[in-house]
Amino acid sequence: MFRAVRIVLRATLVAAALVAIGFVLFVNAVADMPDDVPTADGIVALTGGEARIAEAIKLLSQKKGKRLLITGVNPSTTREELQRLIDDGGELFNCCVDLDHNARDTVGNAEETHEWVEEQGFGSLIVVTSSYHMPRALAELGRESPGVRLFAYPVTPANLHIDSWWAHPGTFRLLASEYVKYLPAVARLWTARLFDREHRAARRN
Repeated sequence: MFRAVRIVLRATLVAAALVAIGFVLFVNAVADMPDDVPTADGIVALTGGEARIAEAIKLLSQKKGKRLLITGVNPSTTREELQRLIDDGGELFNCCVDLDHNARDTVGNAEETHEWVEEQGFGSLIVVTSSYHMPRALAELGRESPGVRLFAYPVTPANLHIDSWWAHPGTFRLLASEYVKYLPAVARLWTARLFDREHRAARRN
């Protein structure tokens, strides 16, 4: 009995250590994200954080992509209301911006983006979302659109103290919450890739 207890305790300690190491790696990945991107076919902005739409419009104005999808827009929010929030974005909204009102979460964002990418025939995409949300967004988008090249363009909120996250309880709670959501997203991505690899192997045989 005592041996079984020791085994359980050791397994629990190992699991806790792995989770802690994974969290540190996750935070480092958030902190080290690039803030410049190459030109891509399209741009997608995931709503839910400050400045995401404005930054995506800026990229569109710089011709970093041909069209912009804003996904996760509140069903009651109109195109005109969004236009008024963006300086000098009227012409771009009229010609090159598509809105998705269906997505309710990151999984939905990825599903709606996949449909849009398929309709447009795009092979590469700039992803605009908050820096802490970017790893999960890339995982979900990568699972839904495995053939599309994804370039991260993170937007860092003003109140996110990523360089000293351990000293700011609000930042720590936000990162910890996002990390908990990120783990199942990565598990879904790996599972999808595994099944895809097995499917291709079966077809070859």
